[in-house]
Amino acid sequence: MAKINKTKYALLGVLSIMSGSGYDIKKFCDSSIGYFWNENYGHIYPMLQRLEDEELITKEVKQTEGRPAKNIYSITQKGRDQLQEWLMLPMEYEPKRSEFLLRIFLSKDIPIEVMKEKIKKVKEKCEEELKQYSEIENILSTKLQNVDKKSTILYLSTVNYGVKMEEAQIKWCEEILKKLEEV
Repeated sequence: MAKINKTKYALLGVLSIMSGSGYDIKKFCDSSIGYFWNENYGHIYPMLQRLEDEELITKEVKQTEGRPAKNIYSITQKGRDQLQEWLMLPMEYEPKRSEFLLRIFLSKDIPIEVMKEKIKKVKEKCEEELKQYSEIENILSTKLQNVDKKSTILYLSTVNYGVKMEEAQIKWCEEILKKLEEV
């Protein structure tokens, strides 16, 4: 089976929430789904053109005084239908890839102190991410006051997933550091 280009559905999903320019879409992705789904301009702009060609979105050129014209994209009913179809499909299994775990696995000849330092840095990064998730949850809780309950639950559940993942990684780092102390 051919692999589905998920950027298509990520952009349709964003445009089902808000209309905007490629820049607006990237900014929205970075501040919302960017913690679990990354899109870059190199993917966004060609995909917007393709979605427009497939009549899944429309483009309105807005001229503002003293600035270049801005393309504002909106999802069409055909785009909403395709997004809905994709959302109803079973999830594809995506094998996990972690350079960090690969390096841990292959580091038998690396000094323990070096490994401990790397693990401590990962733990610190996880602790920073955990703080960010808390801030995001506070911001979202405020912004979602006028959003329906189902959407609020779904949006906040992605933040909660991130919190749980960071907490698990912190715990794992603490456990492996303790075990390395015994070596």
